[in-house]
Amino acid sequence: MNIKVKWLRNQLMSLKLDGMIVSNPVNVKYLTGLEEEGILIIAPKENIFITDSRYIESVNRKLTIDDEIIAYDTKKMTKYDYEGIFMICENIGFEERYITYEQYQNYLQTYQVNLVETEGLIENQRIVKEEQEIACIQKACEITDSAFEYIIKHIRKGMTEKEIAFEIEKFMLLNGADKLAFETIVASGTNSSMPHAVPTNRRIITGDIIQFDMGCQYKGYASDLSRVVFVEDMADEYEAVYDFVLEQQEKIQKALKDGSNIKSVIKNREADYQLKNFPIMHAFGHGVGLDIHELPFLKSNQDCTLRENSVIAIEPGVYFPGSFGIRIEDTYQVTKNGCINLTKCVKDKTIIHLLEERA
Repeated sequence: MNIKVKWLRNQLMSLKLDGMIVSNPVNVKYLTGLEEEGILIIAPKENIFITDSRYIESVNRKLTIDDEIIAYDTKKMTKYDYEGIFMICENIGFEERYITYEQYQNYLQTYQVNLVETEGLIENQRIVKEEQEIACIQKACEITDSAFEYIIKHIRKGMTEKEIAFEIEKFMLLNGADKLAFETIVASGTNSSMPHAVPTNRRIITGDIIQFDMGCQYKGYASDLSRVVFVEDMADEYEAVYDFVLEQQEKIQKALKDGSNIKSVIKNREADYQLKNFPIMHAFGHGVGLDIHELPFLKSNQDCTLRENSVIAIEPGVYFPGSFGIRIEDTYQVTKNGCINLTKCVKDKTIIHLLEERA
């Protein structure tokens, strides 16, 4: 039997729910391994994956008898098929963040049942990673490390942010990545002051600061890495901020382990920012897995306990609008005694030298 689906059934029973409609595609993948479009329905008599004719063959090739999931082509399902799914049910769980109001009304009319919000039931289960999941994240991190080490040795005079981002993405895809975990950030000069800058046609020049943020997916699992380098020289104004950001990351890493309270850890770091009058523009980190941003989030309003084999990205940053920004980020595995760094490329202050333009 599919162990994860069995777990979900047991959870639904404890919540006095007769079944559940799983519409978040990431949760469908977590439970079944399926990446095709569709919804998973956990019903009293059977588990059903409803997809359309474009995907039905692919789904049936992947599902086995042990999965105990039946694939249905939505175009062939009749009104009576839908009515029969939840015929003996009263309360059905649904993912309130992943359906539209129109879909909600349609479910009510189709199944004639009481829909109950599940409030992140599956997302919370995904926080603690299994051995195989961690192995996939480790591989994604290795590819990302290699991409960073490659690119800082291959930036040429006259290259633009867009061209550098393209080279990073091409390297990851040619070296084992299935796809990108998110759109690569290459932000130089004053563009680095924007945490989610989009690569532009700005050309790299001597004296620049370059902010990188990159990650890939391997077998569905993501990596996340941010680094800053300096072109030919490093201005004095950058050095103190870089040291502060790196120190904050190290303090968070040392404080986090199985049983750590996220709220208290992050409140201490916020106090350091306040002493420096540095703005806090985003969370200090987040979970990494099938989603690039998932539970838990490293925020002071998150009064929760960290658990062994969670995977988190720790990413303190300091930004001065219109001037520059520095963010350092690594992906870590939480253990009983601390955090293991899964991204291992250098994060000492790094000055790069531009190669000559190609003839």
